[in-house]
Amino acid sequence: MAKLLITGASGQLGRQAIEVLAQKTDKSDIIAMVRSDAQAAVLARTGITTRYGDYNDPASLAQAFAGIDRLLLVSGSDMENRVTHHKVAIAEAKTAGVKHIVYTSLLKAGDSPMPLAADHKATEEFIAESGLSATILRNGWYSENMLMGLEQDLSMRQHFGAAADGKFSFASRGDLAEAAAITLLGGYDGQTLELAGDEALTMAEYTAILSDIAGKPVAYVDMPQQAYQDALVGAGLPEVFASFLAATDAFAAQGALHDDSATLSRILGRPTTQMATVLKTALATQS
Repeated sequence: MAKLLITGASGQLGRQAIEVLAQKTDKSDIIAMVRSDAQAAVLARTGITTRYGDYNDPASLAQAFAGIDRLLLVSGSDMENRVTHHKVAIAEAKTAGVKHIVYTSLLKAGDSPMPLAADHKATEEFIAESGLSATILRNGWYSENMLMGLEQDLSMRQHFGAAADGKFSFASRGDLAEAAAITLLGGYDGQTLELAGDEALTMAEYTAILSDIAGKPVAYVDMPQQAYQDALVGAGLPEVFASFLAATDAFAAQGALHDDSATLSRILGRPTTQMATVLKTALATQS
């Protein structure tokens, strides 16, 4: 069997992908890349082999990738150095003889106007230039992103944004992790896949669902992009993060986070998880 390695194994997406893989293939073929003994210990308790790897230490990547056939490259979280880290990882994977890379990109990354897409587009280009076989998973906007402001939305009974009537094709992290595991095992090599949920919601539709589940009215309040950014800064968010959130909404208003191809549900072989399910789970956990 092919040897599989998952980067970002201690993160939420990587961890869930490993859980799916453990149900679909022999655990002895799954290797998780970690950066600390503590992370290794957590995975070891589940029977998963770990290897140390750090993007700032190319030699460690060479050792982590040795003998690996298929690599799940979960996009890094270090926004300032992500492109450099990805470039190093791809180069070391090629040198180590990795046969296939599955990379978690962003919805419509090839032509998306979102600032967040630039890193992913660059990484896709690095992979193409490497000549390695690859599957590009262009992941849609996580349903769980909405949970960051859930408590405030319910407290104020308002959700502020700048998305107008733009639709978000939300996809749960669990669904995207499952798709990553499935494609890592094969069957989609050489493909670029736009992965989005079956359900596309405007923010007004989202707040209607939240209102129904929470049992209290929550209204969507749309604002100009700059006004929304200023409001976020006023609420205590760092300028850079506030700018990112406001720009995301503004581009969503233009359709940047909407996709109706149903590719994700076809890969999963079932409908994608609805926002109502994600919200019910979150509210049950809070209660």
